[in-house]
Amino acid sequence: MKTLMIGGNSRNVGKTGLAVSILEATRELQWTAVKVTQFGHGICSNSGEPCGCAVNDPLCPYEILQEDGLKPTTDTARMLHAGARDVFWVRVAMGQMQQVIPAVQQHLEGREYVLFESNSIMAYLNSDLYLSVLDLDNEDCKESACRFSHRADAFVLPAARKSIPEWPGFDASLLERKPLFAVQPPSFCSSDLIGFAISRIQSENVATIT
Repeated sequence: MKTLMIGGNSRNVGKTGLAVSILEATRELQWTAVKVTQFGHGICSNSGEPCGCAVNDPLCPYEILQEDGLKPTTDTARMLHAGARDVFWVRVAMGQMQQVIPAVQQHLEGREYVLFESNSIMAYLNSDLYLSVLDLDNEDCKESACRFSHRADAFVLPAARKSIPEWPGFDASLLERKPLFAVQPPSFCSSDLIGFAISRIQSENVATIT
């Protein structure tokens, strides 16, 4: 199984836009796409009430839904319409990622090319390519983005580069040592980035879920 991971430093920085662009440009690979959403972090609901991402089953901390494309504006529907063979939305409680991994493995059995939109699942996945979208105008940086930044094969910059925010745990020298791709919305992609992604994903290195 060949895997492409797309992560980012915060919400709404262009992760899904980049995923959609890559899926559209490489339809022939018949990707399976997986969007991972963690709930219970208090970001979606400042009041502390469960947000729309929360799973209602008190006995199971996760749910995996297959996208049917009937609501075309959702992130997962956009991935499906971009050319993915199948798209799954994985919702899992904060701190419970390990619980959902066996179920994810079952859904991906026999798949050849898999695109993940997530940082946190990097703890369980050795990817063939990990692209990290960094909005340097955004002071927020997820802990998971900082923790796995050293594993990024390239950084995708959706805004003009400026001084690096002082993100706790982020090694700013990585931006001098790894490939950088400047992109613009709404595609959050470029022909150079597509070429880079294809060359890496079709290499002989095989990723495994551990």
